[in-house]
Amino acid sequence: MLTSQQRRRVSEAIREAESRTDAELVTVLARESDNYLYISTLWAAFLALLLAPLLQFLPWWIEYYEAFTLQWVLFILLAILFRWRPLTMLLVPKRVKYWRAANLARREFLEQELHSTRGRLGLLIFVSEAEHYVEILADRGLAEHVTDEAWREVVEQFIGEVKRGRTADAFIHCIQRSGDLLEEAAPLTVAKNELPDHLVVLE
Repeated sequence: MLTSQQRRRVSEAIREAESRTDAELVTVLARESDNYLYISTLWAAFLALLLAPLLQFLPWWIEYYEAFTLQWVLFILLAILFRWRPLTMLLVPKRVKYWRAANLARREFLEQELHSTRGRLGLLIFVSEAEHYVEILADRGLAEHVTDEAWREVVEQFIGEVKRGRTADAFIHCIQRSGDLLEEAAPLTVAKNELPDHLVVLE
């Protein structure tokens, strides 16, 4: 997560970008888009169930209730182990992680009221740290003037900087590049500020 000083820099970058355009820009940083506990629990249950057919290869005989107890012990131990966040994220398929992050991004677009801006000029920069997911969502008024390819280029540059460990700078540069595109698509005609300029952080 960003420090308070880095968050202030992001807020200043948003204000500067919005000073050149009629569009409204909101940035959201989520620690994770889901806790994925159901997936770690399913993995623990699946591996515990595999124990039963493996017991027949033991060199000694065990009773039914002993096998049942072993399965429960294994399930509980694995369920606890798989809740360690780095391991949990390894167990979650990439497609599921991206689907959950994309779903949260769209919910935030609505919750931050970007769909209700004048002229439908709302733009969301969404980042989910655990999933390493970045997405830019533009409302209808901007989508008519800025291509998806242009936003993809901004996202790719953002991801490149994050991989080099420059998350705060990546945010600021992303906002600056987005501001340039917004200025071209919807140049400033009237001073207004419909939505907050600070970075929205979802813990």
